[in-house]
Amino acid sequence: DHDEETSNTSKSPESVSLADASAEKATQGSDTDLEVEDPEKAFVGITGTELYLEACRLMEVVPVSHFIQNLAKPYINLNHHGLGPKGVKAIAIALVSNATVTHLELEDNCILAEGAICIAEMLRENSSLQELNISNNHLDTAGAEAIASLLLDNMSYLHTLQLSGRLWLQLAGRSHCLCTFVSLQGNYQVKELDLSHNEFCEKGGQLLGQMLASNTTLEILDLSWNHLRRQGTVALGTGLRSNSALKVLNLSWNGVGNEGALALGEALKVNTVLVHLDISNNQINNEGAKKLCRGLEVNGKLKILKMANNPLTTEGATALVTSVRKNPKSMMEEINISNVLVNETFIKLLDLVCQTHPELDVIYGEVEGCIAKIPKQHPNPMKVIQNYLKEHNLRLWDFFRNIDKDGNMKIPVAAFQRAMMQQSSIPLDRVQIGELVRKLDRNRTGVVDY
Repeated sequence: DHDEETSNTSKSPESVSLADASAEKATQGSDTDLEVEDPEKAFVGITGTELYLEACRLMEVVPVSHFIQNLAKPYINLNHHGLGPKGVKAIAIALVSNATVTHLELEDNCILAEGAICIAEMLRENSSLQELNISNNHLDTAGAEAIASLLLDNMSYLHTLQLSGRLWLQLAGRSHCLCTFVSLQGNYQVKELDLSHNEFCEKGGQLLGQMLASNTTLEILDLSWNHLRRQGTVALGTGLRSNSALKVLNLSWNGVGNEGALALGEALKVNTVLVHLDISNNQINNEGAKKLCRGLEVNGKLKILKMANNPLTTEGATALVTSVRKNPKSMMEEINISNVLVNETFIKLLDLVCQTHPELDVIYGEVEGCIAKIPKQHPNPMKVIQNYLKEHNLRLWDFFRNIDKDGNMKIPVAAFQRAMMQQSSIPLDRVQIGELVRKLDRNRTGVVDY
């Protein structure tokens, strides 16, 4: 019996402990029939909405109607609801034994350390919640430690955790708070972690580098906007050398510089799992790009490199494309240097490289000397394909089906580009194929869905 099972769960000391601190205060001088000497009885035999309403009464907070309406659904978004610590306590109590909610958004609710501790206690009991966002909540040292302890003990089922911004209030607590996240060294549950906008600084990078060196589960990590700078990035590079799990790493807006680029290049020489690296806006110039290329020349795994808004010129852009040309094992599909002004020599080199690496898409700025000229007009690639099909009495579906080797009506962009570059029946150049891909994959999903 579900009600009976949930009732038993709600009796657990952990679930009741969420309310213990406030139970006595709530019962003193207020119109309530709860027994002060036995707060456990407050939640015995009630579940779902009734449990939440009772918790709200105990915490003396106004119930959130949106939470009640979605309590039986897998996704609840309570971002920017002004819940505060007590409001989150009530929600935590209601979720202890909940088996339907799998994704909870609680960003920007000023839950503070008190609320974070309640969330951590709830997660030790809850077995259904898998995705949690508690970004921008001023968790402070105690709150960060409660979450870290939960991760260290592997006591939750979370695989996605967002902790972007305002982990704590006091500047003096930064290093202490960050030390707690080294606990991810032993965590085997969390696969995606967002720690952006936390100003961890160089010390933070060193500690996170230690974590990466031994963590075997984390696949996506966002460390953007953390002031990691040179030393922090060097430590992360050291951790990446031995990491065997991380696939996506965002290090944008960290002041990485040329020395940081060198460290990442050295890591890419031996790392065999990272497929997506974002080092946009990091003060990396042509010299730094060349240092990064030392790793790109031998790496056989990286597919996406984002380097937009770095002070690069055609020299740096040429070095990046040349590194792909030199590497027969290169899997590179996208290089984003969208702010770089290139020249005709670079365009010729890119055309040459794309003959052997047809899946490569380099996103650059304008072409030098072409800004004042009338741009070269290319026939609409879709019209070219349609004309070809009409001439040969073929259907558009037949065209896509011929490229779709798996037959699932979804073609990876890289595979589509490769097929279009290698075919000779339809006269399309690299620019037209790029335009075609952008039309067929408007949302940049990486898949052409026909």
